[in-house]
Order: sequence, then structure tokens, then C-alpha cells
Amino acid sequence: MSLTAEDLERFISKIPNYPMELINGEIIIMSPSGLESEEVALEIARLLSNWVRLRKLGRVLGSSAGFILPNETEDVRSPDVSFIRADRLKRTTPDYARVVPDLIFEVKSKTDSIEKLRQKIQVFLELGTQVGVLVDPRTHTMEVYRNGQETIFLRDGDILTVPDVLPGWELTISEIWAPEFD
Repeated sequence: MSLTAEDLERFISKIPNYPMELINGEIIIMSPSGLESEEVALEIARLLSNWVRLRKLGRVLGSSAGFILPNETEDVRSPDVSFIRADRLKRTTPDYARVVPDLIFEVKSKTDSIEKLRQKIQVFLELGTQVGVLVDPRTHTMEVYRNGQETIFLRDGDILTVPDVLPGWELTISEIWAPEFD
């Protein structure tokens, strides 16, 4: 039996403390992320949102925002950070959005499989996301994916730009890592 987005909503209402996704008709319960990956994702979202909101360019969302994907099984997936252009989602919704984000970030936590994160990004790219970024706090690196293009690898000292999605926005890689207080 293949489950639907409505089944996922019912399941979440009964067990609200765990993040879940619907993949190929199955509900996948995910563990909460570690502190480091959440702190990095929040910083990316903060920097991106501050820039986007000031210019009224669209919506920046965190890992709890679910998207119903336009694939056969209508998967419900949640990137760690996502951006949707204003012209593609003029009004917010209390439901899962039936739109594929223009830009997504996946931040590797201690228990994440790097290959599964790459696969997740690839699914989004195949369905219309323009840029997917895999962030690894342990190695202080980013992998930038665009459909049909070579992967770009970034590290401290580099600046992420996505002129095809957000002309003028820049993210200094070294600024997103969790601070250390000695």
C-alpha cells in the first residue's frame, strides 16, 4: 500500500516530535539532527533570509517545511534550507507546498549518509530545483549542484554565489560554521 501526503499529516499529528518525509509511498522517520548541523543550517537560513526579505524576492524556509514533489508518488520532502522565488509562491500556505524550491541546502549531520544527501539533492534537481548545495560542517566544505553541470567544490576562503537564482547574493563559506568559545 502506497501512503499519501494526507497519511503523512495524520501520522505527524499523532507523533509530532519527529521529523518525517514521505518517500516512494513510505513514511520515513528521521532522527533530530545534531547541534552542529542545525546551527549551520540556521545560520545559512538567517543570512539568506535577511538578504531575500529586505528585497522581497521570495521565501526562505527551514527543515520543517514540506514540499509535495511532482513525481509519481508525490513524495513529501524537506530540505534543511530552501528558497522559493516570490513569483512562484505569492502567498504562504498552512499545507505542504506543491512547488519545488529554486534553491536548497542539505547540511550533513553526524548520522547522515553523504550519498543519500547527494541523491536527495539530485531528486530535487531532476524535478526543477535550479541549485542544490550539500554542506559538510565537519570538513568545512560545500558541494554545489546544478542539473547537467559539473559539481563545484567550495571551502573556507571561498564565496558561494548563485547568480542564476539570486543575482548579487553572496555567502562567505567561513561565516556559516558554528563558533567556538574559548
